Amino acid sequence: MTLTGTAVADNMKIDGDRLWDSLMEMAKIGPGVAGGNNRQTLTDADAEGRALFRMWCEEAGMNMALDRMGNMFMRHEGEEPDLDPVYIGSHLDTQPTGGKYDGVLGVLSGLEVIRSIRDMGIRTRRPIVVANWTNEEGTRFAPAMLASGVFAGIHDEDYANSREDAEGRTFGAELDRIGWRGDEEPGRRPIHAMFEYHIEQGPILEAEGKQVGIVTHGQGLWWLQVTLLGKDAHTGSTPMEMRMNAGLGMARITEAVHRIAMEHQPDAVGAVGQANVYPNSRNVIPGRAVFTIDFRSPDLDKLTSMRTKFEAEATEIAKDLGLGIEIEPVGHFDPVTFDAGLAQSLRDAARRLGYSHMDIVSGAGHDACWINRVAPTVMIMCPCVDGLSHNEAEEISPEWAKAGADVLLHAVLDAAEVVR
Repeated sequence: MTLTGTAVADNMKIDGDRLWDSLMEMAKIGPGVAGGNNRQTLTDADAEGRALFRMWCEEAGMNMALDRMGNMFMRHEGEEPDLDPVYIGSHLDTQPTGGKYDGVLGVLSGLEVIRSIRDMGIRTRRPIVVANWTNEEGTRFAPAMLASGVFAGIHDEDYANSREDAEGRTFGAELDRIGWRGDEEPGRRPIHAMFEYHIEQGPILEAEGKQVGIVTHGQGLWWLQVTLLGKDAHTGSTPMEMRMNAGLGMARITEAVHRIAMEHQPDAVGAVGQANVYPNSRNVIPGRAVFTIDFRSPDLDKLTSMRTKFEAEATEIAKDLGLGIEIEPVGHFDPVTFDAGLAQSLRDAARRLGYSHMDIVSGAGHDACWINRVAPTVMIMCPCVDGLSHNEAEEISPEWAKAGADVLLHAVLDAAEVVR
């Protein structure tokens, strides 16, 4: 994609203090137990965070549209309203023990871009839309990036609405319950370009001493849910050779996941994430185990090979232990290549502003991975301390947050085309 927007002045920057204050104010909603956040999707806390975001956007002169997946689109009008808008988007939902910045930084930086544009009296040809995508995390309703996936045509609405959480509540029922389902058909809105600003969730930028990461690619992913079926039995009175131990099967498969990922180095990772055994009693041999596998790589051949090898080995492990096994894919996307022209606009902006930067590959999935299927998309990343994320101790600095938001401002204005 080639962008032809008018260059903006090098001294145009966002209000870093205001951005940080907004992050801290949002963090008061759905507080965690150790300094982070538990604002899981479609909870009451999620509804409260959405309402605060909407209020801030409307105070900044923006108008809201809401689609049937609860995706929020806050629009700042352009001089030529019929032109396709430039989008800035991420998510407000968190992990159960999430930090204050994952996803939220991108949404509130989009708001800060609009606030700063208004403060400076800047007008653009194209409208600018700040998006909050529903259920990016996928921790309550799998798969991740669910609503952006519906927008991009990856999932249909019936599938999304039928997703269940651990207590059997469905995505659709919970979206209706909190009152954030709109009337707009998902995907029926044009996008000229989309930018997503996010914390790195890894240690590379901090280790390299870079203020800004330009994301050129994203890793592909397979999430596989494994169910092992054995027999509940007394731990004290059941002979070892007569056990059908689903917990033992899970342990052996967990080790296999690690080994398979190591065999596909470099640029491949794998782990067991969510894990449950039943009946989960201290003196009962588990008769059932349900757990998820997460394989990722920017190399499609490696990603495919890891899944194939895993399914063969897990099936053999279950057979050896006399266990039944089911393997269900619950999340997938191929490796992503983001728009080269948009990536260059971010590099140019970082260079103009004097911020140190480097190209980087995203190790995590993001809404941008799906939107990239339907519109030119790119990501920008902020360092995070020790690469820690999905943890209440997740931390960034105000200076890091501002640097990336300044670059975002310039790249968005370039794409939206400043009116002189």
